[in-house]
Amino acid sequence: MRQQLHAEWTKLRTVTGTGRLLLGTVMLTLAVSAAAAAAVSCPPAGCDYDPAEISLFGVQLGQAVVAILAVLTISGEYGTGMIRTTLAAMPVRTTVLAAKAVVLTGLTLAAGTLAVLASVLAGRLILPGNGFTPAHGRPLLSLADGPMLRAAAGSVLYLVLIALLSLGIAAAVRDSAVAVGSVLGLLYLFPVVILMVSDQDWQRLLWRISPMNAGLAIQATTHLSSLPLSPWAGLGVLAVWAAAALLGGGLLLRLRDA
Repeated sequence: MRQQLHAEWTKLRTVTGTGRLLLGTVMLTLAVSAAAAAAVSCPPAGCDYDPAEISLFGVQLGQAVVAILAVLTISGEYGTGMIRTTLAAMPVRTTVLAAKAVVLTGLTLAAGTLAVLASVLAGRLILPGNGFTPAHGRPLLSLADGPMLRAAAGSVLYLVLIALLSLGIAAAVRDSAVAVGSVLGLLYLFPVVILMVSDQDWQRLLWRISPMNAGLAIQATTHLSSLPLSPWAGLGVLAVWAAAALLGGGLLLRLRDA
């Protein structure tokens, strides 16, 4: 496995777009989170906004860049024909996918941690100027606070699971454009469909199985009893999606010709 990991790390490290996508993940997440923190205000009478969700709002767009990176990790090789060389050098195809998943997880963890920490810092600096102060019942954001730490760490794990979900889908469909479209549609169109359903019971069910809605429940630190799923259960739903995608992609990778 060590040789496979080294090979996948070398390929990703030497591809020009990898560094740009990782940097894009950090910058886009930070920029959107800072903009969200600057746009929301809490009057002296108080507000129902969750400061943790506001400061981590950029994750909702940063995940798109993570998905693109994950897709290109394998579908890029299909586009160039390099996949034949990869599979000839490493005949055990499931090991190839596992090595890609491990390397991708490491890179996403690094970029996601930077993005989330920067977003939390931006929220801590910006939100007090918009009324989110201890005097209004909103203490400063701090990772020493248990719920905030869970929201921040969970957001990093969320990005990792999005990367693995995208990798699995890309392994199944092979084509970069189709894979990216499938992942982004699953993430962003699913919530739109939920809003179009009038029945509240169906809305609640669809929310619970939506990878984005359920997964981002990990960011909630207020009004937890009103959520259709608890934060960790919601992240578990996304984990099931990611596992199913990897299993399906690995099976198709093993059965089909390169």
